[in-house]
Amino acid sequence: DAKKLVRSPSGLRMVPEHRAARSPFGLDEPPWVPDKECPRCMQCDTKFDFITRKHHCRRCGKCFCDKCCSKKVPLPRMCFVDPVRQCAECALVSQKETEFYDKQLKVLMNGATFFVTLGTSDKSELMVCRLSNNQRYLVLDGDSHYEIEIIQISTVQILTEGFTPGGGNTRAIGMILQYKVPGSEEVTQMKFTAGEDFNCNKKLSAAWLAAMHKAAKLLYESRDQ
Repeated sequence: DAKKLVRSPSGLRMVPEHRAARSPFGLDEPPWVPDKECPRCMQCDTKFDFITRKHHCRRCGKCFCDKCCSKKVPLPRMCFVDPVRQCAECALVSQKETEFYDKQLKVLMNGATFFVTLGTSDKSELMVCRLSNNQRYLVLDGDSHYEIEIIQISTVQILTEGFTPGGGNTRAIGMILQYKVPGSEEVTQMKFTAGEDFNCNKKLSAAWLAAMHKAAKLLYESRDQ
């Protein structure tokens, strides 16, 4: 998808030419709190003057002094080209998201193999599941082929095993996905199960499911914006 370089008060951004092509995990830039409504730092309450300048956090748009808003952190969810100034709270959130963009997104795009069951069917099909390069579709390939729009996904439930009442480690073994078919209010369900045969790598499947769980959280946050 074609992209363009745009400049906003917050910095340079590389965004899709058409809004419909944006990543479903993306966030819009927040409106800045107007200077006239912010005589003091919104974190430490320091009064702004000629010496103490005010800065806006690029993630939340609130107004802070330099001490409370000094970190410059990557913010790929808003398509910024370079790291941008963020308050301490937002910087922490953005730093945690960096792992998703640096590692887990690649895991989702590389794909993993699952037995996929559609709806209430008692038959499953071995399929390679991956996230498309533009991040907008979940692509399933086997004897059948499906492309599910990420924005149409309503719920993601990760299935685990290994939990005991006394505690213990659990591992992801599958996922139940619910989504709407475009142009319809009908909700379709798919169940993904990691296979036990030699064609399926359990470790790879577990990593893919963990990445999908994180992707679902980002998706829900984008919708709640």
